[in-house]
Amino acid sequence: MGPTYGTDKTAGEQLVDDLGNAIMVQPDNEEARKIRYQPRGKLVVPKDQTALVTPQDSVAGKDNPQWLESPEETRERLRAEADENSEDPHYRSPLITQTATNRKLSTAEQTEAYREARRLQMGAYSDKRRYLSDPPIEYRRLPEEAKEDLGEPEKQKERRRKKEAKAAKQSKSSWWPF
Repeated sequence: MGPTYGTDKTAGEQLVDDLGNAIMVQPDNEEARKIRYQPRGKLVVPKDQTALVTPQDSVAGKDNPQWLESPEETRERLRAEADENSEDPHYRSPLITQTATNRKLSTAEQTEAYREARRLQMGAYSDKRRYLSDPPIEYRRLPEEAKEDLGEPEKQKERRRKKEAKAAKQSKSSWWPF
C-alpha cells in the first residue's frame, strides 16, 4: 500500500479516478442532469430585403483622401519630387530645409549646436518633456530641503577616511600601547 495523499485512495486509484472524471461528459449531480437546454431561436430577418441600408465605406482606410501619409511614403514622394526637379537651380527640397539653414554657421554656433544635440541625446535637459519615456518635470526637480543640504563632497569624505585609516593603523602598530 503506497501513500494516499489524504484521499484514502492509493496513487494509482486516484489517477484512474481523476482521468475518469476528466473524460466523463455527463454531470455528477442529479440537479445538473435535470436541466434541459432549449435550442436557440432562428435569426429575425426582415421580409423586405431591399429595405436594408448599405453599410458605410470605412473612413479608416488608406483610400481616404484625408488619410495621413506614413513617413516612408512621405520620404518616397519627396525623393521623387527632388529627382524630377534636379535640373531646376531654384528648387529647394523640403528634405534639406527641414534641418538645415541657408546660412553657414560660425564655429561657436556649430559648437553650441553640437553640445545641444549631445545634451538631448544624453537626456540632460530639464526645461520640458521631449519624449514619452522622459519622467514628468515635477519628478526631476529637487525638493527645497535637498538643495540646502548637499552633504559632504565625496573628495572630502575620501580624504577624511584615509586620514582615519592611517591614524588607526599607526596606533595599532606602535610597540607602546599607551
